[in-house]
Amino acid sequence: MRVAFVLGTTSGGTGRHVRMLVEGLIRRDHRVVVVGPGSVEEQFSFGAAGARFVAVPMSDRPHPVNDLRAVLAIRRVTKDADVVHAHGLRAGALAGLGLWGRLASRTPVDGLGSRARSARRTVADGPSRVPVPSGVSGRVSLVVTLHNALTAGGLVGVVYGGLERVVASRADQVLVVSPDLGERMRALGAREVGPAVVPAPVPRAARRSPQEVRAELGAGRRPIVLTVARLAQQKGLETLLDAARGPWADEGETPLFAVAGDGPLLGDLRRRIEAEALPVVLLGNRDDVPDLLAAATVVVWASRWEGQPLSVSEALMIGRPVIATAVGGVPDLLAGAGILVPYGDVAALRAAVQDVVGDGAEAARLAAAAARRGAELPDADEALESVLNVYRRLRQHE
Repeated sequence: MRVAFVLGTTSGGTGRHVRMLVEGLIRRDHRVVVVGPGSVEEQFSFGAAGARFVAVPMSDRPHPVNDLRAVLAIRRVTKDADVVHAHGLRAGALAGLGLWGRLASRTPVDGLGSRARSARRTVADGPSRVPVPSGVSGRVSLVVTLHNALTAGGLVGVVYGGLERVVASRADQVLVVSPDLGERMRALGAREVGPAVVPAPVPRAARRSPQEVRAELGAGRRPIVLTVARLAQQKGLETLLDAARGPWADEGETPLFAVAGDGPLLGDLRRRIEAEALPVVLLGNRDDVPDLLAAATVVVWASRWEGQPLSVSEALMIGRPVIATAVGGVPDLLAGAGILVPYGDVAALRAAVQDVVGDGAEAARLAAAAARRGAELPDADEALESVLNVYRRLRQHE
């Protein structure tokens, strides 16, 4: 089978997931091409995995000229593909526009009326009115995996909605990392919607002892509350800082909140931590997350939204107690193996942390539940077989 992956700028789980799929397909003798910005090849080395990589700039924001160039490049590069699998909403929309008239499951017009028959077309409700070329060179199936959801409004929300409508109208199959994304895609008229299987790699063993990590962090005997997250609006870190402020049942054992990650909110968070003398340390990007997890008393996510965060899966596989907000795909991922709290509820988050750090038996119970759940999580072979089943079904229906 000839498979083309399309992805935009990414520095995290999406890129690692695509790399995992590429490796699996190459092992099974499928032909693979990856289309995306040059930065993703630099970070994830798809070429080294055996795929052909084609650099196509894809801006994070709508830009008519750049979007048209990306659409035309995607169309050209994927002309021999059996399946195009786009990852992310923007990549999915650009791929859908680039494959206009070539999608296997329907006619070129697909309900858009006579406007779709013109030599150059425009998606009126799309984010940047990108003109779409006509012509049919070969039938192809389009799969789009949605890894994230919108957590901001305003103009960004309007753009996001336009991209969603393009994906819903063009994709043969939409795969989603959480039930709420699936409900939204179905409401927008997507033909087929199913769950995405996004496994985390098995974490390496810790290279340092918990005592060594505690010494580095200056934790002393204090409980360590670890968060692994990008420092961005979606992660709800303002709620985490509110919870860290206390009060705590035993002020002499105030937990140390450690946040591993980097992002646009670094400066704002640092200033607030210093101004309020919060018991929070920002660790930046780390390559020793397994060491940090092994030393943590509890691992916490205060996010506005999450799909199937790899960091949560890693915490489960290592067997650490988990507290997370009941958003997106997190409840299904935990499956009862952690404590869920409402997003934005500072009191509930603080109380949950207090329950774990103040009760060794509860911490041990949660750790055991996490390890059991971690052992149940799907692996790379299951994820690969899941997408191959989708590809085969779509090609059979051509």
